[in-house]
Amino acid sequence: MATIDRDPDGLFDGLNPNSAEILSRLRRRLAADAQAAGLLDVAYRTLDTPVGTLLLAATPVGLVRVAYPNENHDTVLATLAERISPRVLAAPARLDTAAREIDEYFTGARTQFDLPLDLRLTVGFRRQVIEHLSDIGYGHRESYADVAAAVGNPRAVRAVGSACAHNPLPLVIPCHRVVRSDGSIGQYVGGVTAKTTLLTLEAA
Repeated sequence: MATIDRDPDGLFDGLNPNSAEILSRLRRRLAADAQAAGLLDVAYRTLDTPVGTLLLAATPVGLVRVAYPNENHDTVLATLAERISPRVLAAPARLDTAAREIDEYFTGARTQFDLPLDLRLTVGFRRQVIEHLSDIGYGHRESYADVAAAVGNPRAVRAVGSACAHNPLPLVIPCHRVVRSDGSIGQYVGGVTAKTTLLTLEAA
């Protein structure tokens, strides 16, 4: 009787059958195969940072989502599956550059991100606000009123606050640099503590 080689690529060579490394190798293999076949619509990974563990997600176009722990990563992934594609997979390699640049930001080695972005999750007025936020330089701040005026609708201060609260790419698109007119920092999708940390880092 002919035998079947159940591990032709040596995936399990030298591994205990119960080893967690088997699962890790399978996940990496699955991600690589999906990428090669053009079936990886949304790749994601997590990254430990001074403001908590961030979820990073990217499409073939670019970084599409950065989420703080308080946003509930599972909920964010479910939303990505609904709004973009159900083909969502943990595939850290696609996010290596994003993770590196965020690490560099927190060490003070980077003041501007050079990442391709996918802004499909924001439209209309919110999209106008999000696109303007990238023009607020490192270490600078603008008020919600300033942003409203900059996008051509000076009365839309509350709408600017809502756009910032729904920024799909916080940190990378710096809504943390938008503060109240009286100088107080205001609210933030990642929490006030995270916003204070980012502003303090940039003021150093």
